[in-house]
Amino acid sequence: MQSYDMVVVGSGPAGQKAAIQAAKLSKRVAIIEKAPQLGGASLNTGTLPSKTLKDTIEYVHGLGRRGLAELGAALTKRLTLPDLMARKDQVIKTEVAVITNQLQRNHIEIIQGTAAFVDPKTVSVTRSHGIVEYVQASAFVLATGSRPRRPKEIPFDDLTICDSDSFLHTAKNPTSIIVIGGGVIGAEYASMLAAFGIEVSLIDRRTQMLRFLDLEVAQALEAQMQHNGVTMRLGQEHMDVSVDNSGRPTVHLQDGQTVTADMLLYTMGRIGNTDALNLPAIGLSTDQQGQLSVNAHYQTAIPHIYATGDVIGFPALAATSMEQGRLAACHAFHLPSEHKIKVIPYGIYSIPEVSMVGLTEEELTAGNVPHATGRAFFREMARGHISGDLQGFLKMMFHRETHALLGVHIIGAGATELIHIGQSVLTYGGTIEYFVHNVFNYPTMAECYRT
Repeated sequence: MQSYDMVVVGSGPAGQKAAIQAAKLSKRVAIIEKAPQLGGASLNTGTLPSKTLKDTIEYVHGLGRRGLAELGAALTKRLTLPDLMARKDQVIKTEVAVITNQLQRNHIEIIQGTAAFVDPKTVSVTRSHGIVEYVQASAFVLATGSRPRRPKEIPFDDLTICDSDSFLHTAKNPTSIIVIGGGVIGAEYASMLAAFGIEVSLIDRRTQMLRFLDLEVAQALEAQMQHNGVTMRLGQEHMDVSVDNSGRPTVHLQDGQTVTADMLLYTMGRIGNTDALNLPAIGLSTDQQGQLSVNAHYQTAIPHIYATGDVIGFPALAATSMEQGRLAACHAFHLPSEHKIKVIPYGIYSIPEVSMVGLTEEELTAGNVPHATGRAFFREMARGHISGDLQGFLKMMFHRETHALLGVHIIGAGATELIHIGQSVLTYGGTIEYFVHNVFNYPTMAECYRT
């Protein structure tokens, strides 16, 4: 039986950073990964592949904004959805090699197999060929991630009716698609597929997409998605999903209407990957979504067993998962860490991108916080005209009395990069004077912070 200082279950962003942090503290570390390939959902079916698809589509879509509409249209006619998937596969292959090298460089042992607890200090590992081994550790980090929710009433065939995982492997080249679910994943896919020229119908029972966003930004995203060809069917409950005689998915809505398309993508909810861990054997339980509860140090009810990333729920971002994994390893080995995540930037990789940090205007108003709001429009920036992005804008809120920055909200190309300037100022308690007295490169979108 092998013994380690720490065993990490799962090799996604949270697991990677937990393992590397522990290894840098000179601990003996192993990662157990059940999938044939490292990286977890983030690398193989989530963050990286979807953002690679978006990047490729946005490049083609952006040709039209730059006065090259004929070239963009010609490329779109030549490209198919499977063509776009090919680039995604190459990026994944490269990133897997990078991650494997990082883990090996830090002398982290990689064990391929499925982990299940035998007792609080021991897990069994079932290898692909059926052989079972046993591993012990002083500390565990559960970073098993999540998977798409697949309700029994949805007739998934993973070709015509897909979830967000199987969609990445479909060989179909649809001219129309139905997206059920107006959350982050649904909004991202609906917007990028419409930008690629596919006819998209987005169905969601909520009357507003992405309610955590600043309302002005959410409405701007909805308007731009509609402009790009997304048919919004918000406030609509889907009653039934079936396949018609020609093999096309059909959705029956609560109001009696039906929507038919070449494909259907279901994106409503995710489930924590905890089924195989045999948690009852050690007295741990999960909620209905398969998620674990943790304290401020990411400890479960058993102090030496930590959980990080998607498996603990919100915010379930790759970036925050990395930091959670690092902090869990620091705490497990008593490394003093006064750092606490003060503000988290959120990025939605839709077309156009959306990013935010801090409070929304609605939250400030509800809290009776005296504030002032400023906006800078991309159409007023020289860089906006160079890139052809004239619809985006940056919105900032400051405390009316102290001038402290309270929130930044951006919609437009590059929003997820541009947000980090606001994040830095907000994290360190900066005020409006920072933007007044600093110089930004010209021509850049960063000038929005001074306008």
